[in-house]
Amino acid sequence: MSETIVVKIGTSSLTHPERGTLALSTIATLVEVLTDLRQRENRVILVSSGAVGVGCARLGLTNRPRTIAQRQAVAAVGQGRLMRVYDDWFTQLQQPIAQVLLTRGDLEDRERYLNAYNTFQELLDLGAIPIVNENDTVATDELKFGDNDSLSALVASLVEASWLFLLTDVDRLYSADPRLVPDAQPIILVKDLDRLAEVETETKGSQWGTGGMKTKIAAARIATMAGVRTVITQGRNPGNIEKILQGVPLGTQFAPHPQPINARKRWIAHGLIPTGTLYLDRGAVAAICQRGKSLLAAGITQVSGEFKSSDAVRLCDAQEKEIARGIVNYSGAELQQIKGQQSGLFVPTCLLCQLS
Repeated sequence: MSETIVVKIGTSSLTHPERGTLALSTIATLVEVLTDLRQRENRVILVSSGAVGVGCARLGLTNRPRTIAQRQAVAAVGQGRLMRVYDDWFTQLQQPIAQVLLTRGDLEDRERYLNAYNTFQELLDLGAIPIVNENDTVATDELKFGDNDSLSALVASLVEASWLFLLTDVDRLYSADPRLVPDAQPIILVKDLDRLAEVETETKGSQWGTGGMKTKIAAARIATMAGVRTVITQGRNPGNIEKILQGVPLGTQFAPHPQPINARKRWIAHGLIPTGTLYLDRGAVAAICQRGKSLLAAGITQVSGEFKSSDAVRLCDAQEKEIARGIVNYSGAELQQIKGQQSGLFVPTCLLCQLS
């Protein structure tokens, strides 16, 4: 049966960490695997890091650039080189590809979000493999995904993929960083992400990358909420993808949520950038989380941030845990006036997206 498969490969897998140059053997194997999946009628998307790392190698830089302007310039150099390499390898196998560069703004605006969806669908219908990266050359800090783990999860959610593979420099998730803790325990299957609270996820990416295990857990949360089975596995062995699809227990799998949220609520939850926070009392939290109700002004205890009507906001409990996101009917200034009042006014629209 045909499936939609999103594969994300990180800079640490694409390049040699000592010098930042491309790991051509890994890329060649990855290209063969993705082409084979496509030839078996699967719809395949590749989210590829590496533009900044490749740009640094091309320019002879020994450290990752620190300023936005430097990163943008270096990414512009590296992205062209990276796509050239991919195009050369995929052309050998007669597999068409397409470059798709996204910023956070492309998914924040509803019309652009739908345009992105339609573009992906057309490319997949044409038999192409879209190769996605963040448009580092124009993205600002306010409109950045921050890492390609999050980007790949948002793309998997957008296209309603069956699988998301996060290829990284470890073979699976462990109870601690196995490079530092030799007896760290492997985690094979995760059914409830909240039970990972005690797992050490503060490991950092390489100097050429931006990710780490924490970003992969966050990506898994986004993807599984959309019904996407997510896998963390070794990036230097892209052949693991096919083995996992055949049922071999490699890597760490995150089971999809049994009741995935719908497309518009996914956009509210993960496409929009919240501009404020509403803190709720216990009754409002129970109404939203247990009974799926909208939010009344009476349940708001505190308002934080400056936002306008129709902006996205975070909804948090008294312990500051985010439980949902929504689109407000009132500005922050107006909510300061009506919070806690028994007015019967609904604050967000009915399009609340519960996160817990």
